[in-house]
Amino acid sequence: MTQNIKEPEYIFESSWEVCNMVGGIYTVLSTRAATLIDKKGNNLIFVGPDVWAEHESPYFNEDSNLLMDLPAYIFSRYGLHIRTGRWSIPGSPIAILVDFYPLLEQKNDIYARVWETSGVNSMAAYGDYDESSMFGYASGMVIEGYCNYFSIPKETPIVAHFNEWMTTFGLFYLQHSKPEIATIFTTHATSIGRSIAGNHKPLYDYLTEYNGDQMANELNMTSKHSTEKQAAHLSDCFTTVSKITALECIQLLDKQPDVITPNGFEDDFVPTGNTFNAKRKSARKLLKQVAETLTGETLNEDALFVGTAGRYEYKNKGLDVFIEALKHLNDDKSTNRQVVAFIMVPAWIQGHRTDLAQSLHHEQPLHAYNRITTHELHNYSGDPVISALDWFHLHNHPHDNVKVVFVPAYLNGKDGIFDLPYYDLLIGLDLTVFASYYEPWGYTPLESVAFHVPTITTDLSGFGEWVNDQPQHIRNGVGIIHRSDYNGHEVAMQIAQMIHDFILEDKQTIITIRKKAAAIAKKALWGNFIKFYESAYSIALNNASERNKN
Repeated sequence: MTQNIKEPEYIFESSWEVCNMVGGIYTVLSTRAATLIDKKGNNLIFVGPDVWAEHESPYFNEDSNLLMDLPAYIFSRYGLHIRTGRWSIPGSPIAILVDFYPLLEQKNDIYARVWETSGVNSMAAYGDYDESSMFGYASGMVIEGYCNYFSIPKETPIVAHFNEWMTTFGLFYLQHSKPEIATIFTTHATSIGRSIAGNHKPLYDYLTEYNGDQMANELNMTSKHSTEKQAAHLSDCFTTVSKITALECIQLLDKQPDVITPNGFEDDFVPTGNTFNAKRKSARKLLKQVAETLTGETLNEDALFVGTAGRYEYKNKGLDVFIEALKHLNDDKSTNRQVVAFIMVPAWIQGHRTDLAQSLHHEQPLHAYNRITTHELHNYSGDPVISALDWFHLHNHPHDNVKVVFVPAYLNGKDGIFDLPYYDLLIGLDLTVFASYYEPWGYTPLESVAFHVPTITTDLSGFGEWVNDQPQHIRNGVGIIHRSDYNGHEVAMQIAQMIHDFILEDKQTIITIRKKAAAIAKKALWGNFIKFYESAYSIALNNASERNKN
């Protein structure tokens, strides 16, 4: 049956990462906001957690006059404190931050209520489940309170969009207390799928043999899996970000997504023209300076700068095969071109290395045994990257053509060594590698090509699968390597070969490859991807209409 195309008048969107930069979902929401603002203006409202008791959020501009006396109404009706303002991102959308902590005193009653209304099993809850669930529940209260305070007519088309399992209790609340609001639930990665991969179990070759409920019990994920599965089934529209994750949803959540909503981005943060060239030159100069000071070696001007970045998930993010590839590349004597590999993943650090900072500041030689890390780790012997570099004898010796610089810090402009944000360093790289094993989408390779930096990824990343569902060479701008549960060594060999091939290309071919990379990024702009969300809104509104007839 063909459904009517419906458009929401109001869109509420809840996420733990609203005004709270902790992961990739922040990028999804913050870059998409400008496109939605053009369509909805102030009828686009984000709801996030007020977790800023000790330090004010750098991403939130409070404006107590923005929504009149809504905070007073929410407190009188629900006993919750909220702050209103604007999210400090392009488009400056309205954001409401809610202090959900008072609900923790009522959590057992809330869990019982959600069990009765939505069938969510919270008995095995532990860790971050309590805070996440109470935030989600508070989000539902805020959305309901907003609609009641501003006397929005019941027949007004409204969509409430909940991201990840952490917000699902808001969906359950609204469907019980404000059923006329259409709900969307997006899983950016199934909690049980990520757990299977994180516990080094073969996810892909055996996916059709896994039972989500059984695996949740085995991996102590019962409550998180329960809330995610129920949200997938009860929401008016269930979405995920890639075909790869959709297969997880079908098998592990017993629910096929209604629509796939791939993650786009806006390129307004990418410099152009002379500014781009100046920033790239500046970044390369700094990367070279740090690498030379750290290793004690003078690098040639044509040294190839290769990088990887992201969360420190050693296997899931492909750090294992990347480091092995560097070993194969270092053993390859068919080219003398120097390669510097920057591994930029935040780890458990004490702080930046003061000896390195002083050497950089005073342009003096560094006298140190540690020629690998830019920051001091708390536990060198237990660090997977350090262990792998030792295993493959990548120690930055003078005879090594491949040098490795491990940057285990958040590149937020205040790391003490580079003191530049990640994007301002990314632009200086020649090539990136994101050889992911578990990557529902993959913003890092997308960001790379946006900065005209060709990238190597795998067909197990949503982004790689979106570019091409078949392996392809780096000459296309994005190199895609087939990765499975058991072919890590082959992946490492292919990465090394692609980097080697890239080294041998002439300057004009490199320029062409960089242009191809940038062209791929253009296809992923939100202007091209927003149609998938518009479809989700329409599906949700139609299904909510049918639900409320019963």
